Amino acid sequence: MALLMETRLLLRKVKDLRCLTQKRHRVKEKWAATRIKHPATGLALQNFDSTYSVQLGPLWPSVRAALLSEKKYGALLNNYGHDDVQAELQAKGCKDFPSDIETEAQPCLEQEPEVAGEEESSRVSVNKSDLDAQQLPALQLSPNIKCLVFPRGDITRFKPARPDMLGCLGYYLMDAASVLPCLALNVQEGHNVLDLCAAPGGKTLALLQTKSIGFFGVNDASVSRTTRLRKVLHSYVPKPLLSGEKLRITTFDGTKWGEKEKNTFDRVLVDVPCTTDRHSLMEDDNNIFSKNRTGERRRLPQLQLDLLLAGIEAACPGGEILYSTCTLSQIQNLSVVEQAIHTAREDHGIQLQVVDLRPLTHMFRKTFDFAPDLPLGEMVVPHLAANFGPIYMCKLRRLT
Repeated sequence: MALLMETRLLLRKVKDLRCLTQKRHRVKEKWAATRIKHPATGLALQNFDSTYSVQLGPLWPSVRAALLSEKKYGALLNNYGHDDVQAELQAKGCKDFPSDIETEAQPCLEQEPEVAGEEESSRVSVNKSDLDAQQLPALQLSPNIKCLVFPRGDITRFKPARPDMLGCLGYYLMDAASVLPCLALNVQEGHNVLDLCAAPGGKTLALLQTKSIGFFGVNDASVSRTTRLRKVLHSYVPKPLLSGEKLRITTFDGTKWGEKEKNTFDRVLVDVPCTTDRHSLMEDDNNIFSKNRTGERRRLPQLQLDLLLAGIEAACPGGEILYSTCTLSQIQNLSVVEQAIHTAREDHGIQLQVVDLRPLTHMFRKTFDFAPDLPLGEMVVPHLAANFGPIYMCKLRRLT
């Protein structure tokens, strides 16, 4: 017993000696070496809770639950493949959502888009309620794009695609909502098309499925992302098409594209970098909400504006521009489009029309959930029964 007491006293004295040890020689416990105190995913969720709860109101709890759940995929069919993949997937219960459209009680199909006039302020919006009574021509979609999805509420996963006899994979797995901007772009025979921020390549591949493009400019500012884009295209598209004169892949600063090629393209897709809400909530790696990327995140709206303005300049008069993101943020969506319309008019003398995409939301409301009453553009919001998105899109038509 005496020995035990002496041992305890000795240990207490050893602990007391720490106060005599210089701070630089003290050793801290290493409990934090493998555990991040404030992970980026947690910071993202805090940001979204404070922002989207106000923006979306009572819709946010259901959207939040969907964002934190496993997302649902669609299978973009590869028209360059030779296997009958579509029949195989349909036998499993899939449907091709671009052909499975709602046709009853369709509202006005295309807005005679609003023009930003001299008397308008920098804030441009479309009052959709004033347009409900108008009957206008049908909204045309890009042809030949097929994307199969499982029905609402069915969370069956797709198996990895298999290569055919020529080595082309049968389908590309992606968020089915990401196909909507490609459909809305309305690529027609012989059009010159620019995909300004193309990587990782899903939307580029979707546009190639139209087989209607006269010339296709594919660009991304990142060398590593462009390398990934090339790998995707080589897995799905025959080599002669990739090496032909009708397709050009570049690594160029998209914000300066207006200096490179003005008034050139019939269709321009501007799928800008954004906070990628779903990724930000699920993955800590390469997360825009990491503390060392705070400055980059704050610069996103300006980058998005510069890219959209470059896309507007690249389009020819009469051409159409499709702006899209994968975030719910109004600052990165609505605000960027409004500022681009104003800046294009004031600084570049370019008049733009806003094309109403409500017909698109009506056609595909059986497959996707859309945010109600957006003043400008349309947005797919995640829902547990149809866990696609988020995808925001706004279509502009250049007049001058």
